[in-house]
Amino acid sequence: MSTCRQRPQQGNQGSYEGSGGCFVFKPSAKKKKTALSLGDHFVHGCEGAENSELRFKLCHDLWDKIQTDTEALQDELNRNILDSLLDFTRKCSSTRQHSDWASQMRASEIPTAALVLGVNVPDHDMTFQSLSDLLQQSVTPHVASVQAKECGGKHLMKRVLERLMDTVVDDEDEEEAEQTSAQLNKSVHCSLSTLCAWYNAKTKVSIFLFQKSNTVSPGKKRCSHVGDDLQSPPLVIIFKDLEAFNPRVLQDFILICSRYIERLPLMFIFGIATSPSTIQHMLPHSVSSLLCIELFQSLSCTQHLATVIDKLILTPQFPFKLNGKVMQVLISIFLYHDFSVRNFIKGIQLALLEHFHSQPLSVLCCKKKAALLNVMHLGPQDLERIRQLQSFKRYVEKQDPQEQVNLFTDDTHLKEVCQKLIKNLRQYHKNYYPILRCLHTLTSSLPRYPLGKQIRELHLICLDKNIWENEDYQSAMKLLKMLAKDQLIALLQRCEEILQAAKSKNIKMALVQLEDMLSKFKQLDSKSVEDSITSPVKNLQKKTDLFQLQKTLLEMNESRRSKKLSPFEALRNEALEFIDSLVNHLSAPESQTLNEVCYYTSSATVRRHLNATPRTSIQAALNIPYYYLQNDRLKTEDGIVSNAAPDICIVYKLHLECGRLINLYDWLEAYSTVVSAAEGNDPGSDNFGKVDDVKHARFIRAVSELEFLGFIKSTKQKTDHVARLTWGGC
Repeated sequence: MSTCRQRPQQGNQGSYEGSGGCFVFKPSAKKKKTALSLGDHFVHGCEGAENSELRFKLCHDLWDKIQTDTEALQDELNRNILDSLLDFTRKCSSTRQHSDWASQMRASEIPTAALVLGVNVPDHDMTFQSLSDLLQQSVTPHVASVQAKECGGKHLMKRVLERLMDTVVDDEDEEEAEQTSAQLNKSVHCSLSTLCAWYNAKTKVSIFLFQKSNTVSPGKKRCSHVGDDLQSPPLVIIFKDLEAFNPRVLQDFILICSRYIERLPLMFIFGIATSPSTIQHMLPHSVSSLLCIELFQSLSCTQHLATVIDKLILTPQFPFKLNGKVMQVLISIFLYHDFSVRNFIKGIQLALLEHFHSQPLSVLCCKKKAALLNVMHLGPQDLERIRQLQSFKRYVEKQDPQEQVNLFTDDTHLKEVCQKLIKNLRQYHKNYYPILRCLHTLTSSLPRYPLGKQIRELHLICLDKNIWENEDYQSAMKLLKMLAKDQLIALLQRCEEILQAAKSKNIKMALVQLEDMLSKFKQLDSKSVEDSITSPVKNLQKKTDLFQLQKTLLEMNESRRSKKLSPFEALRNEALEFIDSLVNHLSAPESQTLNEVCYYTSSATVRRHLNATPRTSIQAALNIPYYYLQNDRLKTEDGIVSNAAPDICIVYKLHLECGRLINLYDWLEAYSTVVSAAEGNDPGSDNFGKVDDVKHARFIRAVSELEFLGFIKSTKQKTDHVARLTWGGC
């Protein structure tokens, strides 16, 4: 900082002579407080702080990879519906330029796209953002997106004009607007006539630029409709949540817009979460007849989830994995709460962050080369953590005594063994996912879906225990034995396509066996197969008694057992034995050594963060305010209320000691006594525990807050009493 001194003018009292000077004051050398970075927050309270920075880097890289892949996947899944909407807007814009009678009749209606997105409302924002960006890039720069929560009353027109014109809109009356126009020079009046004037000015500029570009290159001919689109781009208004809008406000807005449709190329996009019939329920025929509606249907959220699981979870590209319980929690939240794929991905990212923060050995949860390199840099504490892993203890128990001693005493030998175990774990994942897809292909079309209709259901079964120990797997194999030749060959060919994309050596060997088996199936003569199977009905007489029928059936059963299998039956049994041998690679991940490095298992943590229980949190805050406030004065023993606690905590604790009905006066007296002790008043004085205006007001506020939270309610039984609501009998 610098200050300047100037010489006073002559003739003033207290004048002095001296030259002006500039004095510099250097700031103090105190260190400025810097905001903590993400890495600092991660390191704070992190298990195994010696390698926390490396774990944060690995976690951050995986996080970015998941984020990038999900965004690309979202764009790919919405590509068809977004392209259809873009074609619709271009078609409606070009229709206005035609002069035939049908086009003129259609131009009197407002083009409207009814976009049915489903009930997964949290995912809609990303879809509408992509749609808005694409419209502005390729169709029109004039796009306005509005939500119901910001368009109550007469604010809908104001929000639309603000987003289209990118200016401040004054929603006052015209007379009041003229009075305040001098103060607000940049604001415009809230009406469609203002939008018309603004749009005409914009189009004149575009026409001038278009004509200028044509004069610059007269030899190049351009299509007339391209020029029309450039000169009069449509005004697109997106209603993100149509069901939440006030029907009366929406009706008035459509009626007003219909009067300007000849002057403004308006276009609506309705975002619908439930059903297209919502438009009929919200808009009467007199209003809906002003719209030219075309329906667009997006992918269902369950299809979107299946694609996300296939790309992010059922792949060896991501070293981070979820165990069965965590997967079940995330899928349950999706199916029974919000159907939001976006929240499902956030759950995966939460599990990723918790895994790297709480597991010091997650430094090995990375790509193969980096993991093998990190093994050689493990410290003594990390090596001791490996020895304490349950999976590693099971591995040691299977070794000979000398090897067990070496694993527990020789750190260098342990690192070499860990490198081999890391390779085995990677190989397990490379074999697991292709075989899982093959088994799903074979069983997803069976009657009653013994192993589930979706691949995620089969994956959960495999994560729980060995799949071949499941009764449903045995029933599925029996059903596969009943498939016809064409069905079995078609399924095996689909399995061949799946195995061709795998890179594991074991999978390539299995692929060779499968191709050889398919060639044998194709060489079978279908006629000889059918002739070799004799019908048992021909051996029965037309008229027979019950005893003879039973005897004949027993003989047929014995002959069937001793009969030689047909070539198709023998080859089918061979194919099922081959499938059964492949399924042996689908052992549970818990059986793999060092699975704790990659698999996150704390389902309770994920459920606590994602599936919140507000009532439990509120009761914990009122019972133990120290849990959230972290104030040492609030530390108390269980069941004891601190006199320094907030008023609502004191009132809540006191109300727990009352019965079904609570006397407000007695409640106030008890509260005043506790508060007086907190203020340090002498218990023997006459004023101790007396109620003054301040205490009375604080008590009323605390009781009102409890009533708002739903713990008490007023009752008509006694005027000076309230009733408890947090336990039965009220």
